[in-house]
Amino acid sequence: MDRQQQIILWLQQDNQRMIALRTARRLGLNDWCLGAGFVRNLVWDRRHGYADATPLNDIDVIHFDPQRPEAERDRMLEARLQQWLPQPWSVKNQARMHLRGGRAPYRDSEDAISFWTEVETAIGVRLNADDSLTLVAPFGLDALFNDSITFNAKNGDLSAYQRRVAEKGWLARWPRLRQVKF
Repeated sequence: MDRQQQIILWLQQDNQRMIALRTARRLGLNDWCLGAGFVRNLVWDRRHGYADATPLNDIDVIHFDPQRPEAERDRMLEARLQQWLPQPWSVKNQARMHLRGGRAPYRDSEDAISFWTEVETAIGVRLNADDSLTLVAPFGLDALFNDSITFNAKNGDLSAYQRRVAEKGWLARWPRLRQVKF
């Protein structure tokens, strides 16, 4: 089984993640996915043989809608998701997130996540109308299976990377992980 099929199978076997995907799909967003720890943590858990999923700090919903980039709309979408499924949701329209990093506007969600701090974090999954899953992975899937936390030089903020690794406790939670530079 290739890595993409393996991740999709793991997602399909995870009832909580599938419920979150179905809930997010109800919003009908353009170019959306659930990203960051949503996929990364699942793969690291499975690679470490953990039977119980590591709890998510939040569920990151990213989407790309240049016609409605307002942060207030994202807050409204978070509130709607919270009504449907009480979870710590975080919704971010990537059409405005380039401003945070002082970058040129992103082309789409995949372009946006290619600037995230760690290569392994730059992955998302979308539940399509036919219930198939699509992975969004601008750097591919190899890093997720290499037991690594890889600094994304495209992001350019090494101090943010070091701070995130320390604050999030990844090396303690998943002790086989090692830090590498991309």
